[in-house]
Parts: sequence; C-alpha cells; structure tokens
Amino acid sequence: MEPKSPVRGALGPAGDAGEGHPGQFYTHSPSDPGTARRDPARCGHGAGSDDPPGGSQAGGGRGGEGRAGEGWGRQDRAGPGRAGGAAPLRSAAAMPGLPLALLLLLVAPGGSRAAPSRSTPRPRGLPPLPAQPARPTATGMGTTTGPPPGTGLPARGITTAPPKGSGAAPRKGTATPPRGSGPFPKGITAGPPKGTEAAPPKGTTSPPKGTGTPQKGTATAPPKGTGAAPPKDTTSPPKGIETPPKSTTTAPPKGTGAAPPKDTTRPPKGTGTPPKGTATAPPKGTGASPSPVSATPASPGPSEREGLQEGTPGGKAPAARKKLVRVKVVRKKVVRKKRPKAPAKEAAAPQEPGCPPLGLESLRVLDSQLRASSHKRYGLGAHRGRLNIQSGLYDGDFYDGGWCAGREDREQWLEVDARRLTNFTGIITQGLNSIWTYDWVTSYKVQVSNDTHTWHPCRNGTQEVVFPGNKDPETPVLNLLPTPVVARYLRINPQSWFQNGTICLRAEVLGCAMPDPNNIYAWHSQPLPTDKLDFRHHNYKEMRKLMKRVSDECPDITRIYSIGKSYLGLKMYVMEISDNPGHHEVGEPEFRYVAGMHGNEVLGRELLLNLMEYLCREFRLGNPRVVQLVTETRIHLLPSMNPDGYETAYKLGSELSGWAMGRWTYEGIDLNHNFADLNTALWDAEDNDLVPHEFPNHYIPIPEYYTFANATVAPETRAVIDWMQRYPFVLSANLHGGELVVTYPFDMTRTYWKAQELTPTADDGVFRWLATVYATSNLAMASEERRLCHYDDFMRFGNIINGANWHTVPGSMNDFSYLHTNCFEITVELSCDKFPHVSELPTEWENNRESLLLYMEQVHRGIKGVVQDSDTGQGIANAVISVDGINHDIRTAFDGDYWRLLNPGEYEVTARAEGYEAATRPCHVSYENVPTQCSFRLARVRRQRTRGRLPGDTPEPPDLLLRLRRQRLQRLRAHRRAP
Repeated sequence: MEPKSPVRGALGPAGDAGEGHPGQFYTHSPSDPGTARRDPARCGHGAGSDDPPGGSQAGGGRGGEGRAGEGWGRQDRAGPGRAGGAAPLRSAAAMPGLPLALLLLLVAPGGSRAAPSRSTPRPRGLPPLPAQPARPTATGMGTTTGPPPGTGLPARGITTAPPKGSGAAPRKGTATPPRGSGPFPKGITAGPPKGTEAAPPKGTTSPPKGTGTPQKGTATAPPKGTGAAPPKDTTSPPKGIETPPKSTTTAPPKGTGAAPPKDTTRPPKGTGTPPKGTATAPPKGTGASPSPVSATPASPGPSEREGLQEGTPGGKAPAARKKLVRVKVVRKKVVRKKRPKAPAKEAAAPQEPGCPPLGLESLRVLDSQLRASSHKRYGLGAHRGRLNIQSGLYDGDFYDGGWCAGREDREQWLEVDARRLTNFTGIITQGLNSIWTYDWVTSYKVQVSNDTHTWHPCRNGTQEVVFPGNKDPETPVLNLLPTPVVARYLRINPQSWFQNGTICLRAEVLGCAMPDPNNIYAWHSQPLPTDKLDFRHHNYKEMRKLMKRVSDECPDITRIYSIGKSYLGLKMYVMEISDNPGHHEVGEPEFRYVAGMHGNEVLGRELLLNLMEYLCREFRLGNPRVVQLVTETRIHLLPSMNPDGYETAYKLGSELSGWAMGRWTYEGIDLNHNFADLNTALWDAEDNDLVPHEFPNHYIPIPEYYTFANATVAPETRAVIDWMQRYPFVLSANLHGGELVVTYPFDMTRTYWKAQELTPTADDGVFRWLATVYATSNLAMASEERRLCHYDDFMRFGNIINGANWHTVPGSMNDFSYLHTNCFEITVELSCDKFPHVSELPTEWENNRESLLLYMEQVHRGIKGVVQDSDTGQGIANAVISVDGINHDIRTAFDGDYWRLLNPGEYEVTARAEGYEAATRPCHVSYENVPTQCSFRLARVRRQRTRGRLPGDTPEPPDLLLRLRRQRLQRLRAHRRAP
C-alpha cells in the first residue's frame, strides 16, 4: 500500500516509497510552507517533495525526491557532495514533453552545477541539517540511474541492508549481506568522487546527532559553486585534490589518478569488502540517508599538506631524498645504584566491622537483657544464646550450649535489649554447642523496635531481607544489615533450620551506642585506663615492632632474644626485663610469663605486650614499685608460644575465629598436651615406696621415647623445654582464655580413667596461695555481679581450682615444669571471650594489671640462699634443698643459689650435695613479702678407710695403702699371739 502524502513528489509513484518513520508524520506548517510539523497520529509517510530526507529511506526503499537539495521541510541548494543530476531528473520527469536527448544530458554527471535549484529559506533558530547523497532514480527503461562510477554507491544488482535500528525490513526478494561484509563488488572503490559528499563513516568527524552542520573543527568544505564560505576553524584541501583522512583506509576515487596517502591501505585485491571503519551507517537519529561510502575526506594534516603540491599530476608528491646523518656513539659507564628492596607486604589486618559487639559473648550484656518467644527448658533459655558459649558434658545439663525454641515454627524469636538507642549494623550466629545433637538455624529475619510493641522488619529496598544462617554448629557466620538501623530492641526471627534438628542458635549483635537526647545524664561507661598503651591486636610483624620499640626506649633494662622457631619458621621472641639484662645475678630469682599456647586465646598476648610497655615507661618515670621489681627480679616475657596458630585466628578476626580456630599448631598439635608425661612415673614409684630413696621426687628425667626423632613433639614444645633447662626459673604463669578461673597442678588425674579428680601436689598450699593472689586481685574475677562464663561455677571456690579436678590434662606444661624443674607454674584463664574485640582491650588491661604485678612479686616469698663449699667458698651446683614434711625437693643453680617458695611458718631445711656432708637448719618465713635468707656451707666428706670412695675424692697414694696394709697385718698377728 502506498503511503499517504499531502504533497506527492514528482517520482513518488515510480519509486518505492519506504515505510517511513512509524507513528510519525510530517506536514507543512500553514505559516511557513518550507517547514514541516510532526503528526503523531499518522503511522508513516512516503518521500514527497517536502518530506524529511529520512522518511522514505527508513524502510530501505528508494522514493522520489521533490527538490534538488534536501533540508528538513524546505528546499535547499544542492548539498555539498550530493549527486547533482538527481534534482533535474526529477523535474524533467514531471514534464513528459521534454526530448529524450535533453533528459540524458540532464542525467550526465555535473549537470546540477549549471542549474542549481532555488532554496527555500530556513527559519531562524534551527541549525542547518546534514546534506544527503542523491539516490538512484527510476528511468522507466528497466535500468536504475544513479551516481556515476566511483561514488561508492552500490552498482546495479547490489542490494543494501536497511540502517541498523531503523526497524524496517528489507524488501522482498533482496538478499542481506552478511555482517561485516562490504557492499561493493570487485573493482568498486570506497572513495567518494570529486565534488560529491557522502555520509561520514564511523570513527570520522561527523555532524552532531540531529543537526545538519558539521561539528566545529571538522575538515568538511562546502561544494564548489555553492557560494558558501567554509566554516570557521576548518581547512579545505587544495583545489582538485581529494585526500581521505589519515585514519581512513579508503582508496582514492577511480580516475582521479591520485596516489593513496602514505598511511592508507588499499582493500585486498579481489575482495569487495572495504577495510573496517570505511563504510558505515550515519549516526542514529541524524536523518541522513544510510550510505556505504565514506564521508568527505578531512583536510590532510600538516605533514601531508607539505608533501602535496598543487599542479602536479594527480596530486602526487615528489619523493623526498633521505639525508644521511652521521651519529657518533659515545659509550659511558653508568653506575646504577642498587634499589632498596621493597618491604614485604604485611598481612592485612582483619576487617573489623564498623561497630563493636554489644557484649553477649563477653558478658557485658546481662541475662535480663535477653528474651525469647519460648524455650525448651531453662538450660536452653534466652540467656544461653550467646556466641561461643559452651555446654556441659552431660545431655540435658542445667547450663546448655545455646538457646532452643520450644516450638518449631517461624514465629519464634530471640530478643536483645541494648538498653539505649543503638545503631545496629550486623549479626553473628552459631548453632547449638552439644556433643549429643546437631541443631542450627539456616536462615532468619531481623526486626527492630523502640518499644517492643511495633516491630519493623529489616528491608533491602522494599523487600524484607532473609539472611543466610549457619551450615554447621560451630562456624560463626556474619551478616551485615543492608542499611544500619537505629533502635533499642532487636529480634532474630528464624525462618528455616537444619532438617534433622530444631531451632537453636547462639548470637552476637554488632552496634554502636547512640547519644540519647531525652536523657540529660551521661550514660554510665567504664572508666578509661590512665596508661597510654598500644591497645590493639598485634600480628607477628606488629608484635616485633612493638618489642623493638620498647627495647629502644629502655635499652638498659631490656633484651630481646629468641628461644626457637615454630613449624612455619616464625621466631618465638622473649623480652627480658632486668637491671642487668643478659646475665644471671646471684640471689636474683627468675620469673616468666608465657602466653599464646593456644593461638586463638589472644588476650594474654596483648596483656604481655602492654606489660612490656608499662614496665619500661614506669621505670623511666621512677615508679618505686616497678623500680624495685625490675632491679630485684629477672623477668622473661614470652607473648606468643604458638605464633602459627595466632596468625590463623588473627586473619579471621575477633568474632569470627570461633572457639577452636587457631587453637592448635600448624601441625594440629595441642601444646598443652604435648609435654612429657612425668606424672605416671612418679606415681608408680610412690605406689612401690621407691620415693625418694630410689626414685627422685623432683628433676624427674624425660623418658627415652620422648627424645626420639619420630616422637610427636612440636618444635614449639622442644624450644620451651630447652628454655626451661637453660634458665633457673622459680615462678611462672601460663595465660589462657575462655574462662575466669586460676588453676594449679596437678592437671592430670591420678586415676587415669577419670575425667575429673582432685589431684594435689606436695606443695598444694603454696599453689593455692599463688592462685588466690591472682584471682582476688583480678577485677573481673573478684566482681560479685559477674555471671558464669559457660557452665562451671568457680565463684564457690574463690575462682581457683585444681586443674585435674576441673578436667584432666595429660602432658601439661604446668605438671612438667613442676616435676622436671624448680619452677612453680599455674594457669590463668583471663576472660570468657578467647578473642575479645579491640574495644575491650583497655578494660581487660585494667582488670589484670594489678594481678600481673602482684603475682610477679610472689617470686620473693619463701626462703632463698646460697649453698657454698666450706673450704673454698664457691657455690655448689645441683645441691638438693629439702624441706621437712614436703615430699618435693629443689636444686641449686650453677652459682649455688636457690629459691624455695613457702608459705609463712617455721621449717627445717636440709641441704645436701654429692661429696659433702648434709647440713640442716631451721628457717622462718614471715608474712611479709620478703624472702628469708637461709644459706648453707657444706663440708666435704672425710676419707673413709674402706674400699669404696665417694665420687670426687682424690685417690689415695700407693705408699699410704701399703702402710695401712702393714698395720692391719700387725694387728692380726698380735691378736693371734694373745692367749
């Protein structure tokens, strides 16, 4: 069906009028016949005399043109580069009386130059439109009259696909060329003919979208004879020269005789596909007819213009002669400085959430702040829904390992009351901790409220968020809220759970406290520490830096040394603090703190690092307590016994390391069970009454199997044992985490098949005193308001307990230290939270500072002295010191000095050494924290007239032996002669 047009073009019926722009129709304005208006009520239009240039071509057809030049709604002059014969042909076709010869003359190229058409003036304010190339017209003779050869338009029989995105289908019976192929047959070049102008190709400078004028700075010149001046800032090529742009790859027009530019490339011979970027459709929406030819070539660059000379045949530039230049090469010796090695990239600190945890795990959130919709029983109530909380050993324990709902439906919830407006940012969840069942929540929703009556769900835009839960009971899963929410109450609403379990979870809530505008009183907060210390978590490299910094601040009282390496090669550094570092002073006891035996129990590590800083700074400030402690005690601080395990936990962060991640070494060894078992050998000897005459009650040798190369002994354990044997430690503490209690030896039950049994040592009274000193001075343990960490109530026993009576630990460091060396060692469980958040470190320092100092001062309690040779006055090494009534002895150091921890009282002390006569004396221990001097001078044993001699005695001379033998014989003879 032919499109409707208000003004029919001269060749409208003869040509194939396209479909037009669907849904739009252009008509003349009554006020200005040269302008067009859009009529959206019409579906399309043909290419009439005044139709817009893109009307008939949008459908891919070739409609008639009503004027020589094409503008938007007005007749214009023959546009630059357009086939000039199109307009006269259309005018002649409207008058059938013209002779055929005149018609053919008008069709000839260049005919339009002699008779340019009149142009209708364009209204002011509208930019000029892009010029369009002429399209072939129907002659009525069965052929298509189009532009002359060399214009780049398709030859007869060559079809062209419609423009991309036009929405028009190709005409029936035409073939669409494959994508990327060119529209030109063999021998047809892509360059435009002289005097023609085609649409700009892709990548070249073209008029802006929707305008008819080229952009500022383009090199498009108006056609010859139009009378129009070239635009400002444009440069036209010399007369008669058609030079394509430098970036295009088109060949010059056929017959021009011009050589291609130096940087251009001809299309391969025999192929009709021009190089990429030469023949492309005009920009969408410009209204220009799609043409496969390139645009008017841009003006050549400066280098190209210099090489083109006007008047030369074909515009070919003469070849320039190459100038020979001699280059003198001077070789100079260049000394390159060695670049300093780039520092190794440090392990990235864990990305802590923006807000700290509220404190469900660390017990800052009280039981009264937790509620739930229902619970199975009291042991599984809301107060048990705390992250990393542990259950008892028995099923149905009164204190179990999480909160479990009493019903299995989606209406159950666990509620947390922050007691003030809080900016909630995230939630961490776990499943139920139990050795009997497997229960966890796999998805949940979050709701907030300010009054517990109106609850608002957490949304991600307009949709309520369902957060993913856990996949196992122990691995913590962090979910950050899409948008932080300010409220007082928060609910966790489980939506799905483990199919073989029930609704059980443990949780921690992240949030920042907000100021309350309705409360004129400041919210009660814990006092900040007065000590300016480095309160943060330190990885391996940061720990080394801090220790180095402390050593540089106090070089006279500090020394850093390593006792060995971990499995992964991390050094186990020790900080020594003493008035004479690096040397053992006679009469000065040696003390040690060990932390980080379990890598995920990090509080002890940070406390020892803070203790280094504190002792250094207070010593420099002249604190009398610290000065006395440093000058009278040799202190050794090992902050990380298991550096490999710590790095594993550190990468996960404080809340996501869980209960056991990083506890073991890289090899999977628990260092607290890796020391030699000396308890069993001692108890067997005691059962057979072999102690102390045939089997020692101290310095028990290490079993032979433990020394084998294939023994399962961690390198960290061997390093610590070596350390114990080199230094005469008197007192020590092993810092752990996860509870609030102090344990003392023995840690292993005497009845091997029992999990719990009271197993005291011979120095049980001393150990109880040492544990009590730390527990009573610790602010967290001494608090009457604190609750149970997990399921054991240690407050009934003063927060101290015999290790074996809590749970048996074979091969513990405490037992090994007591039975193999002189050192008395206890274990301190510092906090319910193994890996407290960095915001809690200042409070933990305040809780433990006094305990750390007071416990070190206990090394001076009891008796001390020197065992010397009565003749020479030299100290006797390895002399045995025994206390009457205590079946545990100690030995002197290599200088003969010793320290024996005792409670106040009167004691009978005996010193003995091989080759010396034993000496006994009474010693009184006062209640003051001052050691009692109790030294001994031992005399050598007199020579006995027996065959056996004591080791160390000098052999008797031969003449003396002969005299003794003669005297013995004389006595025998005299006895025989007697009556």
